[in-house]
Amino acid sequence: MATVELRFSALPEHVRTARLVAAAVARRAGVDEAVLDEVRLAVGEACSRAVGLHQSGGIGAPVKVLLIEEEKQFSIEVGDEARHATPGGGAAGADGGAADAEVEEDEMGLAVISGLVDDVEVTAGEHGGQIRMTWPTTPPATALT
Repeated sequence: MATVELRFSALPEHVRTARLVAAAVARRAGVDEAVLDEVRLAVGEACSRAVGLHQSGGIGAPVKVLLIEEEKQFSIEVGDEARHATPGGGAAGADGGAADAEVEEDEMGLAVISGLVDDVEVTAGEHGGQIRMTWPTTPPATALT
């Protein structure tokens, strides 16, 4: 299992770099070329979401992206350190109207990611969240000699 870790300041201009790195590592891992655009879009959406959560929460910590190459799959984990919605509605520690808008925007971003990636796992809590996206890989062709 090979892992590439990328950390970047929570600024929108760094999302493009994360997308490019993710696509390059996905290609090397054996993700089908036809799926690479979906990888780029999904990573861009997940990173933009994390950047937005950090900025709205005043969090100075970097956004963390793990690119994990496993035997028959390639996974990307995008993590944030923002407080997420608590059970029963509303964002933790936020006021009503602003919390509703943030939750709605967050749900829209997750819906876009779910539309792009078949295997998505979202975890979130008081100390941060993570989106794990997984794609199948094809083994590299071996040269016959």
